[in-house]
Amino acid sequence: MKYFYSIFLHLRIPFSFFLMPVYLFALAISPNFGESRLIWSFIIVHLLLYPASNAYNSYFDKDEMSIGGLKNPPPVNKGLYYTSLAFDLLAIVLGYLKINALFAIMLLIYGVVSKAYSHPSIRLKKYPIAGWLTIGIFQGFFTFLMCYVGINGFELSNLSQVKVLIPALLTSIMLWGNYPMTQVYQHEEDTKHGDRTISLMLGIRGTFIFVQALFAVATICFLIYFHQFHSMQMGYAFLVAMAPVVTFFMYWFYLVWKDASQANFSFTMWLNFISSCCLNGFFIYFWISSSHLDQYF
Repeated sequence: MKYFYSIFLHLRIPFSFFLMPVYLFALAISPNFGESRLIWSFIIVHLLLYPASNAYNSYFDKDEMSIGGLKNPPPVNKGLYYTSLAFDLLAIVLGYLKINALFAIMLLIYGVVSKAYSHPSIRLKKYPIAGWLTIGIFQGFFTFLMCYVGINGFELSNLSQVKVLIPALLTSIMLWGNYPMTQVYQHEEDTKHGDRTISLMLGIRGTFIFVQALFAVATICFLIYFHQFHSMQMGYAFLVAMAPVVTFFMYWFYLVWKDASQANFSFTMWLNFISSCCLNGFFIYFWISSSHLDQYF
């Protein structure tokens, strides 16, 4: 029983909640969503693709200290490896059957890139800049387009529009700002594995300063986007939604500046949770406020 429970824990299915803003942002600007595609694309991405990536990376990382979503990760086993591949395969097959071939291909590409992050033969985790850029592009820009395809059933030609590419890029900027914070408590574990993440390169205080600067850039970019493509009222709503995130971040930064040990798993997970709740709530509001929703109903 412990064998299967360990596999289940390492799938880290609840962790998908932290990545949900990308999907909801794609949904909010979707002009052609249907009930079936919406449900299936959500299930495939959040309950199969993301858990498969979590399980695969856990298997090769073999972390003994806290990781994203697991404070005390149990030992990994070979079943975890095969489960990750099975989840990936199921995601791709369902993506093809329930959506289209393009969505299935994008799922495959995402799975391959996510594996490169931890697999010993490539292990992007060893390269601070390359790893950071890759995660931001594929969990942000690429995933946004993948979700957009899944939700709308579109083909490749539908992805070249500026109104799609700009929000896709915004998700990468958001991820580039957020990702170093997920590594700030793992310096000891990463050093033990010979990995050099961007947070380790920047140091604890440097990570907070870097993230603060990128968050400011991301906020300005979002406000420009809403002003150009929607309305400043939506931009103001975005600022209100982000206020709890900024407040918590600055409070945590104050604690860490006085005591570096405060850069720990607990505070990191709280920041992820607050940020995800605020972003998910905002993008749901953005979706409901979109004019095409009236046409759908």
